[in-house]
Amino acid sequence: MARELLVGNRAMAEAAVRAGVQAYFGYPITPQTELLEWMSKRMPELGRAFLQAESEVAAINMVYGAACTGVRVMSSSSSPGVSLMMEGISYIAGTELPVVLIDVMRGGPGLGNIAPSQGDYNQIVHGGGHGDYFPIVLAPSSVQEAIDFTVLAFDLAEKYRSLVFVLADGNIGQMMEPAELPPMQPVDRPIPDWAVRGSLGRERRILSSIYIRPEDEEVTNLRLIERARTIEANEVRYKEYYLDDAEIVVIGFGTAGRVAFSAVREARSKGIRAGLLRPITLNPFPSKVIAELAANAQAMLVVEMNSGQMLDDVVRYTTGQVPIEFYGRMGGVVPFQDEILTEIQRLAHQTPALGIDPRENWLRQMKERLN
Repeated sequence: MARELLVGNRAMAEAAVRAGVQAYFGYPITPQTELLEWMSKRMPELGRAFLQAESEVAAINMVYGAACTGVRVMSSSSSPGVSLMMEGISYIAGTELPVVLIDVMRGGPGLGNIAPSQGDYNQIVHGGGHGDYFPIVLAPSSVQEAIDFTVLAFDLAEKYRSLVFVLADGNIGQMMEPAELPPMQPVDRPIPDWAVRGSLGRERRILSSIYIRPEDEEVTNLRLIERARTIEANEVRYKEYYLDDAEIVVIGFGTAGRVAFSAVREARSKGIRAGLLRPITLNPFPSKVIAELAANAQAMLVVEMNSGQMLDDVVRYTTGQVPIEFYGRMGGVVPFQDEILTEIQRLAHQTPALGIDPRENWLRQMKERLN
């Protein structure tokens, strides 16, 4: 199929349509509202279910109910809206249902603003709802990846009976660039043998996240952990750039990773052996490759559009093997290529000592900038 100019939010919506989504429930919030608007047009004209709920709380519970019937179902929102969905998200995880959710992140905390951010990392990757659960989290850095990962999300959700998030910052939702949409998939699929569709002619089925006996709840939690381990063994995804001989390893996801790639290429042109690891699955996290890179790198630089939420995971898996520094912009501010390049050049000429707080230099720079 031909490539065409597509806006990220509408591209993700159409990708979901072509992936065979049968029901969408959502509520408008910038910067993801165009996704809902596209669904409001496309779903009814195809005879599929679309409903703009009265709130994000209502929307996620509608998703919960539809998922119990075994259909492909999804919702989308942005940071404060996703926060409102967290109780329902935990119910869905506890009931072990396949659901796709798209979070187009904005500046925060609180209502914040409508500018792009990556401040939802901890909430989504480490489970913002109550209890122990482990969603799959995919982080696109382009409109094409946003399309591809939306389709992939439905396949992974059904394969593992799991929540799958497409975690895109506001840039990805709002930008327009050439991309290719997938072919239309059939909507009619076999009904899963766990789905609730009426009990005539078969044994009764019950789907619930309620386990009154603590021993039963513990068994469920162990099952979720084992499933997460299986996902980790089979679904870790990432992109590598110039890492074969890299002395300075940069790590960034989404838009931050995309900008960092430009900075790494510029550093290479100046004779600095820099490379980039861009995680695609934030959960499962590419912990093994990060540990391997740490064993050979001179220094690492983590770049994010937050105060260092992924940084904590990188520090955890490098186990003190390599000096790590951090560069982040917050509140909806996107880092420029030159800012990241400056940090790479500084690391190339002055390697920090082991054991230094990765945020120390960054905090000093931020204070100087604000003053």
